[in-house]
Order: sequence, then C-alpha cells, then structure tokens
Amino acid sequence: MPENSEESISVNSVRHTFVAAVLAAGSLVAVGATPASAVSFPLCGARIVQHFDLAKGQTPESIVLSPDGSAHVAFAKARQIAEISPTGVIRVLATLPAPADGGVNTPALGFPLTVGIDRAPDGTLFFLYATGTADLTGVWSLSPGGTPRRIAPLPATSLPNGLALDQRTRTLYVADSTGVVWRVPTTGAGAAAVWSSDGELAPAGFLGANGLKFRDGAVWVTNLDRGTLLRIPVRANGNAGPAQVTATGLTGVDDFAFTGRGNEIIAALHTANQVALVKPDGTHTVVLTGADGLQGPTSIAVRGRTVHVPSAAYLTAKDPNLLQAHLGR
Repeated sequence: MPENSEESISVNSVRHTFVAAVLAAGSLVAVGATPASAVSFPLCGARIVQHFDLAKGQTPESIVLSPDGSAHVAFAKARQIAEISPTGVIRVLATLPAPADGGVNTPALGFPLTVGIDRAPDGTLFFLYATGTADLTGVWSLSPGGTPRRIAPLPATSLPNGLALDQRTRTLYVADSTGVVWRVPTTGAGAAAVWSSDGELAPAGFLGANGLKFRDGAVWVTNLDRGTLLRIPVRANGNAGPAQVTATGLTGVDDFAFTGRGNEIIAALHTANQVALVKPDGTHTVVLTGADGLQGPTSIAVRGRTVHVPSAAYLTAKDPNLLQAHLGR
C-alpha cells in the first residue's frame, strides 16, 4: 500500500490518513490475534537482508520470486521495476514514463506509482502502473531483455494495486482499490473488463481492494480499509461468484502470500507495522513486528520455508528494506 512520494511528501491528506490508522492501531494486536511473544515461533530467524535507498525512491511495493533465486520488485516511488540478485545486487529493468501532470490526479494518493507484480513461466513480468491519466494507467508487461509496454489500459479514475496471474487460462486479475477486480488477458488482445464489483471490495474512506492472489479456482483479495481477507470463486463460465469474507480484524492489511499449507496465509499489516499468520479458520497471530526490523511491510513472498517481507517505510521514512524469516512447522 503506497503513501506519498518524497517529492510530494507534504501532501498532508495522504499522510494524515496513514498516521490516523497507525495511531488507531497503536501497539495493540488486532482483535482475535495472539501476541507474537505467545506464539511457539511460527516464524523465526528474522533478519534484514537488503536495505534500499529512500532518496532514490526505492520503496518496494510488491515482490515476486524467480527460479534462479532472484527477486523482482516494483519500486513504487521511483516508478521502477527492479531485479535483486541472490547476492543483493539491484538492477533496474525499467523506469516508467512520468505522466505529464506529475500524477497529481492519481486516486487517493496524488502521485504516480508502480504497484503489483507477477511473473509468467517464460520470465515475462506483468505489473501495474497508476498515474491518474488515461495514457499510462493500466497493466504493463516486460519480457526478458525487452522494454516495457502497456498491454491493457485502465481508466484514469482507477487505482490498480494487487496483481496475480492464472497461468492455466493466461488471465491476469487486478485488484483496484476503488472497489473492483479487473480481468485482463495476458496477450493484450482483449480489453480489461470488470470481473467483480462485489460490495466487500469497496473502500471505507481510503483504499479498498488491495493485495490479490489466485489459488485453486478462486481469487483472494484483501480490503485495507475493512481489514478483511476475501475469497471470490471463479465459476465454471469464468465469471465471479459472491465474495466470501474468510478473515477479519487484519488492521491495515496490504498484500499476502500462501504458505503452502492449505489456505493458510502470511499477510503484511502495513499500517500496524506487523506481519500476521492467518489460519484457514480466519484466526490470526502476529508473527513479526517493528522490533524485527519491519518498516511498514507491503507484501509477502514465500519459497519453501523462507518468507520474504519487503517494507517501504512510507510512514517512518527511514529504512525501506527486505526482511527474511524462516517458516516453522
């Protein structure tokens, strides 16, 4: 979940929204959660493995892992897609063009940003760009060694945020924080279409639908304002079924990842500066906090038993970083 850019850090309306959320959360664990100190180490060995440069706009908003051990991230404020090697070398793959008006009309935020990212088996990266302008907002792709191109425009009034690929149908699903989920063919041959506008996706003052993942014939979406995790089944004809609320009380929830144990997930609680383990029954436990090095976590990636947590430091403006931890049994 993005906040304002360094260049427009004085946009008080955005910052005040975040600060209010943090103050509301305080140091308390969300209802239904268990303090990390009471947990038998579902995550252990947390350590920061990468520090990013805030002055360069290296605020990681989304992450996807590659088979070679590298990671690809969307640096929101820099409008960049970057590769991080297993040894920590950062290579910028693309910088998106700035909108002519500076992105001041980007919904809720007022600055342009690169957001959700996913990867196809052939190495093609798909990612989102929100600018508040019709000429740039939408779904973009970047093939290995290629240049970025927009494959599907989205309305200037949209705020595309979370992204996931259904590899079987070659379909991209996009969580739009104004309250819908879009469906986009990866070929770019068809226009983006609203797939779900279920009321559970709507914002309640700031940002609604946020993180998104595709799993086992369903689209899973978080709602930041409502602190919920939703499951939207994909019907046999490809249409969306009704959204089912599977977890609540996830204060300031951003993006998430499945652990590989059924429908258990790990979620980034951005405004609370926490990471939570969410069980299939909807209960959750806080497993990482600021004491572990979090600086406003935005997303999660899991490979094997290693959990990757990027932090964008939107609120602290101190140390955007990448943290790793070990997932226990």
